Amino acid sequence: MAKRVRTPADIGTLVRSARKEQHLRQDELAGVAGVGLRFIVGLEGGKPTAQIGTVLQVLQTLGCSIDILAPGERRPWLTRF
Repeated sequence: MAKRVRTPADIGTLVRSARKEQHLRQDELAGVAGVGLRFIVGLEGGKPTAQIGTVLQVLQTLGCSIDILAPGERRPWLTRF
């Protein structure tokens, strides 16, 4: 299901939800993603200064993807707010 992400907290919520759906603890996700536990804790907590490359690495590990839309571009599966 597509989710609209507007804040670091939204990303954190998405990561936490995906991790729990896969029955992973934070330390397990950190291990398979190749990042530190502290990074996962911060990411799930909505840390606004998380490095984008590392965030993408964690999202890819969880099987998530990101679509970025140009201004004015719409996807039929997204609801515009």
